Amino acid sequence: MSNTLSDRPSAKKQSSTDSIPTLGMLDLPADLRRHLTITLGHADPATPAESETEQSYLYRALAITVRDRLVPTWQQTWKRMKQSDDRKIYYLSLEFLIGRSLTNAIQNLDLDDDVREALHNYGMHLEQIADKELDAGLGNGGLGRLAACFLDSCANLQLPVIGYGIRYEYGMFHQHIEDGRQVEDPDHWLRDGNPWEIKRAESTRRIRFYGRPETYHAPDGTLRKRLADSRDVLAVPFDMPIPGFRNETVNTLRLWKASTTDVFDLAEFNAGSYPEAVAAKNDAEQISMVLYPNDASENGKELRLKQQYFLVSASLQDVIERWVEKNGEDFTEFGLKNCFQLNDTHPACAVPELMRLLMDEHGMTWDDAWEVTTRCMAYTNHTLLPEALERWSVGLFSRLLPRLLEIIYEINARFLKLVDQQWPGDIAMRREMSLIEEGDNPHIRMAYLAIVGSFSVNGVAGLHTQLLESGLFKHFSELWPRKFNNKTNGVTQRRWLSHCNPGLRGLLDETIGEGWQTDLSKISKLAPYATDAAFQERWIAIKLENKKRLAELVAKNTDVQFDTSFLFDVQVKRIHEYKRQLLNVLHVIHLYDRIQRGETAGMVPRCVLIGGKAAPGYHVAKLIVKLINDVASVVNNDPKCKDLLRLVFFPNYRVSSMEIICPATELSEQISTAGKEASGTGNMKFMMNGALTIGTLDGANIEIRENAGEENFFLFGLDAQEVVEAKKDYRPNEIISADAEIASLMNLLESGRFNPTNPGLFDLLTGGLRSPHDPWVTIADLRSYIDAQGEVGKAYQDVSHWNQMSILNTAGSGWFSSDRTIQQYAQDIWDVRALPANG
Repeated sequence: MSNTLSDRPSAKKQSSTDSIPTLGMLDLPADLRRHLTITLGHADPATPAESETEQSYLYRALAITVRDRLVPTWQQTWKRMKQSDDRKIYYLSLEFLIGRSLTNAIQNLDLDDDVREALHNYGMHLEQIADKELDAGLGNGGLGRLAACFLDSCANLQLPVIGYGIRYEYGMFHQHIEDGRQVEDPDHWLRDGNPWEIKRAESTRRIRFYGRPETYHAPDGTLRKRLADSRDVLAVPFDMPIPGFRNETVNTLRLWKASTTDVFDLAEFNAGSYPEAVAAKNDAEQISMVLYPNDASENGKELRLKQQYFLVSASLQDVIERWVEKNGEDFTEFGLKNCFQLNDTHPACAVPELMRLLMDEHGMTWDDAWEVTTRCMAYTNHTLLPEALERWSVGLFSRLLPRLLEIIYEINARFLKLVDQQWPGDIAMRREMSLIEEGDNPHIRMAYLAIVGSFSVNGVAGLHTQLLESGLFKHFSELWPRKFNNKTNGVTQRRWLSHCNPGLRGLLDETIGEGWQTDLSKISKLAPYATDAAFQERWIAIKLENKKRLAELVAKNTDVQFDTSFLFDVQVKRIHEYKRQLLNVLHVIHLYDRIQRGETAGMVPRCVLIGGKAAPGYHVAKLIVKLINDVASVVNNDPKCKDLLRLVFFPNYRVSSMEIICPATELSEQISTAGKEASGTGNMKFMMNGALTIGTLDGANIEIRENAGEENFFLFGLDAQEVVEAKKDYRPNEIISADAEIASLMNLLESGRFNPTNPGLFDLLTGGLRSPHDPWVTIADLRSYIDAQGEVGKAYQDVSHWNQMSILNTAGSGWFSSDRTIQQYAQDIWDVRALPANG
């Protein structure tokens, strides 16, 4: 783009904004040295900077140096948004899995050459210094990584979007493996500070918990509600820059840190009661201490609900204050000029909280406040699993958020009148659609609350949205058919192709031009080269280099040696039964069984890599991790397998690991039970980098298959409707008995071959596989999966054809850019336009 921020070769130009100081910005090496020696007070390191300490200081100094080059444009972007009268979007998410920021910023500013030249003075490569940055683990998996991709695309498209999240002190836990078992360690990603953030203490907000609602006379004479005897917490904002791709736009991710209203009780302290003196401080800071506390206990549930309300209340107050500064107390057009996108059910408290703020703080009537609220709330659903739709007990709500509970009950009463009009006299329908699930322990259905309070409800893949409308939210869809829509997820090609696969980036730029980085639809120009022998040779060479890089990473983390001539078969994602890592392991056991029997004719050597984290309280998922590691131990230590099979469980899977895993993958495992995966985004990243997919007709797999071509996708298993039918009379034991190969692998698993010193360890897993009530119908898909893996082996032996399919997958990946997804949000839901720097 011509209006690039760093503007190579005009990167040395001053910003077009003369009013903003640019002191020292013309000489990056000098700035780096100044920040190293003056800002950080560290002596110039020896050359090369070999010690961990010296490299860590270099990273921090470089991060500040790069951030300096973002700040002027960041300030101007904020100013454009503030001055504009156009609609603005606020993306509320409890997760933002942004990973590392340094190399992303360098790429978006086009500073790669300058940075490498500056680091050369210290005998360092950029990759060495970038590796010192800790992943900002503010997310659990696909939900948080999607949010990060969306913010990237919003900045690339110059849309007025602010992300709101929580500044967790400890991110997603650090996972290590002991005796094959997952062990969780704290992930203190902020231990050395965060050079990318800027504290905005002037925008601190007060959040009120507990207390009791009371009626009082406001200064204008009206009766209003307020919360008396509340226990208050402060939300302190820290802003992080989200740079667009060379387009003079830097958007903002605002993260809230919880703080006490008083640091400690001096009287208690002087009396010698030291723990009591800091109790309030500790209690407040717990809210932003850890990403997603284990909610198996009542205390865990309360803390998680606190986090959700803390996020939405602080964010809504933030937006409202800016509105009042500009428009006074006139909220007539607030719903037209602002839109809050709720990323899953976690921020659903935003609906009653906005009502509370408008009525209790700003004196609006119920009807006026409801009209405003329902014009500016939009809800994205990310799950088809009923158990994943959050429900909070009325008892917990009444204690923690009593005023919000009053508002939710009123919303429900008015909504049920509408249900009665639509389905007169239908008590069962009334009970089914109520926001309050009645019973001995009534619960609030947060997804229902989000639907009722929003003007838009979207799924994240074609099948997902269809199943929401016909199943999970069927009656809501019947009531409001125009409210429901689909927005298939996407990922940013700038991180998930350009940044993580520089070899392929260079080949693409040379072959089809650089335009694909901002418009991935242009990658379709690659298709004619799929059968070009010379192009294929270069394609193969790039993949081989990527495989070598992954093999080094695997050896470093697991001591297992991957042979780069083997097929690299990868499944990395959150460990969950519906994602069926267990199905993958069963296939590995099947291959091991064949090797033991000497039935290896036509078997393609493969390295199988599985990675992901199991929720700390999810016993079955953690048992699957143990099984993977125990099977790997047997396979990798068997001489018969040496030339045919390797298996590793990759520990502590995270964004920076995926940046190495993704470009090296040749077979992408997307094998969830059909009808259970909302979309998936890892499947898109692998496709962009030329991996072939083996998968079910689930989530975005369906659209991947359509765009890559059916012949370039390895399909297996039941579809969503067939899964429903199969469950009516599911007999997995009969399937096992009728198939000699499946019976043999099950015998290996149940005989204790992989757990000789711990008999019965995996009985829970094998019992689940054999149960007629297995919701994941794993055995029903096993034969089809084994056969499809056989087709993978045959295809891999034809090198030219395999690489033709690989190239066509990349060529067909244009639809899966998050830029396309965000363009659809902007047009169909947000009704928002770009705010270009020169517009």
